[in-house]
Amino acid sequence: MSDSAKLSYKGQEYEFPVITGTENESAIEIGKLRDVSGLITLDPGYKNTGATKSAITFLDGEEGILRYRGYKIDELSKKSTFLEVAYLLIYGELPTQAEYDAFSKEITQHTLVHEDIKKILAGFPSNAHPMGVLSSLICSLSAFYPDSLNPNQTDEEINLSIIRLLAKMPTFAAWAFKNKIGHPVNYPDNNLDYCANFLKMMFALPAEQYESDPVVATALDKLLILHADHEQNCSTSTVRMVGSSQASIYAAISAGINALWGPLHGGANQSVIEMLEAIKADGGDAKKYLDKAKDKNDPFRLMGFGHRVYKNFDPRAKIIKQAADEVLSRLGVTDPVLEIAKELEYAALNDQYFIDRKLYPNVDFYSGIIYRALGIPTDMFTVMFALGRLPGWIAQWKEMRENKEPIGRPRQVYVGATEREYVFINKR
Repeated sequence: MSDSAKLSYKGQEYEFPVITGTENESAIEIGKLRDVSGLITLDPGYKNTGATKSAITFLDGEEGILRYRGYKIDELSKKSTFLEVAYLLIYGELPTQAEYDAFSKEITQHTLVHEDIKKILAGFPSNAHPMGVLSSLICSLSAFYPDSLNPNQTDEEINLSIIRLLAKMPTFAAWAFKNKIGHPVNYPDNNLDYCANFLKMMFALPAEQYESDPVVATALDKLLILHADHEQNCSTSTVRMVGSSQASIYAAISAGINALWGPLHGGANQSVIEMLEAIKADGGDAKKYLDKAKDKNDPFRLMGFGHRVYKNFDPRAKIIKQAADEVLSRLGVTDPVLEIAKELEYAALNDQYFIDRKLYPNVDFYSGIIYRALGIPTDMFTVMFALGRLPGWIAQWKEMRENKEPIGRPRQVYVGATEREYVFINKR
């Protein structure tokens, strides 16, 4: 007999099945709760609500575990490229050499974008936030590929949309950056791999011979892998919610970008750099701010330490710390802000106060340091996050569609005015 949970309400007892996932996570299936009892559940922020069953990512915050399709994140970051991980997330298995070659070739065939998109880009002022530019350009693909609006697309047509997204996202991200700094855009160089091509579009000057540093390109590849998926977070749930209405994949991904844009979601690494700059502006005394962080009566919060999900340690942080050290060493960057970051990192890893509370540097701390060292401005940090998260969003959208999940429609508990009569106001 399967497990079940019972609810007692007003003298009636209702029984609901309990389902258990492959990692022994259990959930009460309450799909018929309202039908049998008239009740709904109230869970602000959906903190304890499972909206779907997914086979993509497993995350255990208590134990510091993150796996994509069963593979540990540290193994993937050491042994795979970002495109291999993207293939794994979207199609369920790591690619064979033949599959990877075909996948990579398809992507390089779709990196160019329609020239009319440059007209859209030209319509944005140079002070437009790159995330707004990126989400708009991604959504515009629905206009350039109207077949994507058909909810009954074939698997081949859907796969083409997926390839287009993976191919054009680096182009759009780089163009959003170029728009921000007022430079002419660069076209993709399909002789380069995914990350090297992106770095060239970002940083090359017109007609300049540009060769990306392999240490930098490798660090970026790892960063993208670490951000590729993270279970049912705000932006991922947004992609699934929008996709559940049978909107095009481009509209769903654009919505995910906008959800990620919020400072409570994708802006954490930007907050790290802003904190470090504030400490520098106040004299650069890291110890002063460490003491403030320890003072429970002080409102100061140390950004980039600890994690809302990971209660032990962020498994991604250990991986990216090494990449950050390699990038800083390779580039020989002299930056007082990054020196402050090193002081904070050392203290957090050695100070008993932080050790006892498990306030270790997280992935946002190190990613912000890497992006700053590369000369990427803070308002581009979230764009970099979106570039990495794209395959996870695609995989979640694809899974939702293949499972034929119903349109998302949360309930509410109404707390407004009860029925009242309309009182006519004599308007003059």
